[in-house]
Amino acid sequence: MDAVTRIERSLTDAINLCTAPETPPRLAAAMRHAVFPRGARVRPRLCLAVAAACGDSDPTLTDAAAAAIELLHCASLVHDDLPCFDDAALRRGRKSVHRAFGEPIALLAGDAMIVLAFEILARKGAPSPARLPPLLLIIAQAVGVPAGIAAGQAWECEPRVDLACYQRAKTGALFAAATMAGAASVGRDGESWRGLGLAIGEAYQIADDIRDLVGNEMELGKPVGQDAAHHRPNAAAELGLAGAVARLRSLTEEAIAIIPPCPGAADLAAIIQSEARRLVPRDLARQAA
Repeated sequence: MDAVTRIERSLTDAINLCTAPETPPRLAAAMRHAVFPRGARVRPRLCLAVAAACGDSDPTLTDAAAAAIELLHCASLVHDDLPCFDDAALRRGRKSVHRAFGEPIALLAGDAMIVLAFEILARKGAPSPARLPPLLLIIAQAVGVPAGIAAGQAWECEPRVDLACYQRAKTGALFAAATMAGAASVGRDGESWRGLGLAIGEAYQIADDIRDLVGNEMELGKPVGQDAAHHRPNAAAELGLAGAVARLRSLTEEAIAIIPPCPGAADLAAIIQSEARRLVPRDLARQAA
């Protein structure tokens, strides 16, 4: 079974847990709206790719970890789009959750997906009691404080922002969790995979900053110019378009160089290289050059 099919099946199973008759219908609908139709699923694909590179000895637990990471990512998008932050009207080419269901339901949907992420780990991790605690710790630290995605969102509320701290928490934390969880789900030391996730996360953040600066709203399926509108740091604005593209390429090389020893290192390097080419469209790369 290919990675995308595994991810979608795990997410469908997770969301189906929320469709019991006693669930408030609009809350269940809002959660489904937040998760489907799918986005790029970059983080869960990375989790599965690392697990595959390490041998993928426990695919049930790996699938649960990948789905949990994607649920947390989707929850962060729901919260990020709220009026108190970006007040975004679009997400993945259609109405954001708060525009479709109202602000209170959107807030609750994001909260419920965070809890659901840990529920599916508990459900699927029971047969692997030795692997579950480090996996839970990895993912919990990526969500909270001092350096998880909640901290990353909070940096936007500070009068002065350290760009490196902000990006490491807002984006890098969940990418690091993806690589670390992929390794931990098959019994490897997750910590040795943190650097790879952080490098890939920074590359994705820079690519997102480039798209926010010069991208097209219709193509991206979400508003552009949000960093300038909300006075947030933007690597492309600080480094210039050419500098940002150059930094993205150097991060890709760095990520490939620090892949820990594993049976599938070459395949993982090829996946990273392919993703890097996808991040910056050719016309933007030519414009930067």
